[in-house]
Amino acid sequence: MDKNRTEGMKHEVKGAIKEGVGKVTGNTAKQVAGNIEKNAGKMQNEHGKLADAARQADKRSHH
Repeated sequence: MDKNRTEGMKHEVKGAIKEGVGKVTGNTAKQVAGNIEKNAGKMQNEHGKLADAARQADKRSHH
């Protein structure tokens, strides 16, 4: 599994937690920062999925 997938998942979880804490405490800055981190993590995770798919396709084409 591509490291971007695992790192992306970590950022998604951390961002979701920050966003939730920001909502509960009324801290808009923390909520926005959490949302940004969560979405950046999603993008990084998708990048990792694409890299994994490309690697799999490359393996299949060489067999």
